[in-house]
Amino acid sequence: MGFATDWLNRRALFPKLITDPPDNHTGIIVVVPAFDEPLIHNLLDSLNSCTVPECAAEVIIVVNAPGYASPEQLRNNSDSIKNSETWKRGNKSFFRTHVIDTGQNHLKEWGVGLARKTGMDEAVRRFDSINMPEGVISSLDADCRVSKNYFTSLYEELLLKKERKACSVYFEHPVSGNEFPEHIYRNIIQYELHLRYFIHCLIYAGYPGAFHTVGSAFALKALQYVRSGGMNRKQAGEDFYFVQKLIPLGGYFELKSTTVYPSPRESGRVPFGTGAMMATLSGDLSGSLFTYNLQAFTELKEFFASAESLFNTGEKKIIDSYYALPESVKSFIDIGEWSARMIEIRNNTSSYGSFRKRFFTWFNTFRIVKYLNHVHEGIFIKQDVSVAAAELMRIINPRKLAEGASELLTEYRKMDREN
Repeated sequence: MGFATDWLNRRALFPKLITDPPDNHTGIIVVVPAFDEPLIHNLLDSLNSCTVPECAAEVIIVVNAPGYASPEQLRNNSDSIKNSETWKRGNKSFFRTHVIDTGQNHLKEWGVGLARKTGMDEAVRRFDSINMPEGVISSLDADCRVSKNYFTSLYEELLLKKERKACSVYFEHPVSGNEFPEHIYRNIIQYELHLRYFIHCLIYAGYPGAFHTVGSAFALKALQYVRSGGMNRKQAGEDFYFVQKLIPLGGYFELKSTTVYPSPRESGRVPFGTGAMMATLSGDLSGSLFTYNLQAFTELKEFFASAESLFNTGEKKIIDSYYALPESVKSFIDIGEWSARMIEIRNNTSSYGSFRKRFFTWFNTFRIVKYLNHVHEGIFIKQDVSVAAAELMRIINPRKLAEGASELLTEYRKMDREN
């Protein structure tokens, strides 16, 4: 029995889908969900241009469709399968390519989460068959491109390092060129700036779990996939929810030595995410993206600082400390929840480190997002992303005088690469 056999028997979505046995030296398997992606061969070209790693590799493409798929989308799925098979026959690649066709699935919950789970479960099954718990499962999307060192970075920075278990991979959306209309590039600059601004706001506030959660830009080891319980069934946002499960398990890091280039295109296939946001921005006459007000994070920063000082205090001071919390936080947490949680956390920890870990397990990214949505319904007003990002930049890196979304994005990318 392999390291994941029992888990697969209980939790895998499908029985074995690929009959070809894997190479015994397989170390990296890239999983790509594909719905309405007739140009999938462009991703395969990008992957095949990469430097060959010192292990065998595979690419699993999961061609799928929800019950509401249109006839055109289903035709595009057929083209995706045909183009993938044609590519396999016409190209000599260093990786094996497997195409799984799940057909049109009428499960109410079918979406990208289950499609990604299908491929990842199968990747675990293949690593299980060769007893390779350290094998890397990488998540990409069908419209991405990657840097030439994509495989070698995953091999050197994740597979070979025992203490590392999972990672977010550095990404950059294309922000210029001839492939898309000018307004697409203008909008993706704002959206990526929003993503990076949000992460740096979390860092500024003192939150220790500040990692990007982009579905086309993360990777993990097979055993960690099993320990996390596997990919969820979300129809959108599956990447965010899954990464939040991985971070507390330990060994999570930012892989900055390579780059994934997600597409900036518009899409209506999922209710939120990059494609949906791009479609929304294209229909917005203002041409601006509004993001969370920096003051919300400033008050979150004050809250985190006060909470962490309570490790050695008595119950009376814990209750009294509630009244000193920022008004936005008090509007989100009532005194009963505050005192109960702080007392419970303090009574079940024996060191400041364990207190801090338990505190942020409670007030995690999910709760932060709920807090932000709550306080922007009457306490704070959202800001133009360029205004908010410039304001934060003046605090965390006052020597940078960037103005405008494009310049600011360049500086935020530099910080993400260098820090």
